[in-house]
Order: sequence, then C-alpha cells, then structure tokens
Amino acid sequence: MLYQSDKLLLIAGPCSLESIDLCRQVADSLAKLQQTYPALNIVFKGSFDKANRTSVSSKRGTGLEEGLKIFQTIKEEYGFNTLTDIHLPEQAKTVAEVVEVLQIPAFMCRQTDLLEAAAETGRVVNVKKGQFLSPQEMAFVVKKLESFNAKEIWQTERGSSFGYQNLVVDMRSFGILEGNGHPTIIDATHSVQLPGASNGKSGGQREFVPLLAKAAIAAGANGVFLETHPDPENALSDAATQLPLEALPELVEQLLKIKLALI
Repeated sequence: MLYQSDKLLLIAGPCSLESIDLCRQVADSLAKLQQTYPALNIVFKGSFDKANRTSVSSKRGTGLEEGLKIFQTIKEEYGFNTLTDIHLPEQAKTVAEVVEVLQIPAFMCRQTDLLEAAAETGRVVNVKKGQFLSPQEMAFVVKKLESFNAKEIWQTERGSSFGYQNLVVDMRSFGILEGNGHPTIIDATHSVQLPGASNGKSGGQREFVPLLAKAAIAAGANGVFLETHPDPENALSDAATQLPLEALPELVEQLLKIKLALI
C-alpha cells in the first residue's frame, strides 16, 4: 500500500501544475521537508486541467500531455509519488501510466463510470467527498470502488456547502469516514474556499488553512491535502486559498507534533 499508517500522509503541490519551473520550486521545499521529517509520507500533487473553473474565461492549465511530462520529471528528479485529478473515464488509463494516485473531484464523486475506470487501473483512488454529500453518504461511494476491486482507496473531506458561497468542515466527518475502513484526509485549502464569491471565480480565507489542518489531525484524519505556491496571489488558480510555500515547514512541524501526541 502507498498509505503508511505510521507516517503522516502529506499531499502537497500547486493547484495547477503551471510549469516545470514552478513544480521544481515546490518539490525542492517538499524534498527538504522529507529529509527533515522521516515521519512524513509525501505525495506531490498538481492538476493538468482545471476543468471545473467558475468562468469560461479562466485558464485551465498545461493539458494532459504536458502535465504527464511534468509528473514524470518530478518522479525522476525527486522520487515522489504523484497525484492528479481525472475528469473523464478515458483519461484514467493514460494518467495511470505515470501517476500513482488518481483523484476523483468532489463534484464527480458519484460518477460511476469515472470511479470504475479509476479503480480498474490498479492505482490508488483518492475520492473527494462532494460538497453536497453528508459524510454518511460516502459509504456508497466507497462501496462502488470496492465493487470495482479498487486496490487502495483514500477518502478526502473538503467541506460541505453552507448556504451560498461558503463551506464548513464538520470534524465528526473523520470518525464517520473512518468507519468505511479506508484512510481519511483533510483538504485544508479547498475547504476554505468561498465558491464563486469573487466575481466569476472562487474566493477564500487562507488564514484558516492551518486551523483546519491541525483540527482535522486532532480529530483523527490520517493525512492532509494542501495546495501550496511560492506566490499564491499570482497563481493560475485558487489564488485565495493556496498556502504560501514559505509557511509550509512550520505547519508541517505542528501537524507532526499533533499526530505524535495522539499515538
């Protein structure tokens, strides 16, 4: 299994891959963290296509072919396992030739054909809980993946819709999701989004990212998903929620202390 129960799973990287130079800058920081903290299990993440942007005018990213080249380079140069989201069943097999973890976007978590295609690759499937689902309903998503003989399943909480243009994370979710028998993860950056609240794009409150990440680990989450960027304000996407890369080491140290205190 890629997940290791004795280590803190850290899924980190930029929202959009943007460029190989950006990805190397982020991977350099992650490599230093891995060297400093052996108790980390780091997976490098990034999106080759932001297919669910609020506005049709928003940039979508590198595209599949260039994105896979970037992932291959990061794997070869840094040794990290990698994660990216897929939006179409026909993308699963191609992406799985390079990427170790296929992520199912929250909006698409009940799409049976997409779940089946991801499971059939034999890769890890990380499925995000839809903003429209209760934690209890994720049992049916997991059962679909199990019925398709998914080799390894991860469950990610990324907040629930709370009225218009707001999300809230119910910390009880991690106890409920744990009952499905698979690792649980907090998506600490997407959970602070204010969907569609910034004139055709999502706003956000990045100041609450550390709070949610630490609270989730204390509540029993097995891992943390963090989008991080050296210059968030000028990021291609999710500029309001990505964690500044310089803030990542301090947060990781705090998360490891919380995990250690629970052992």
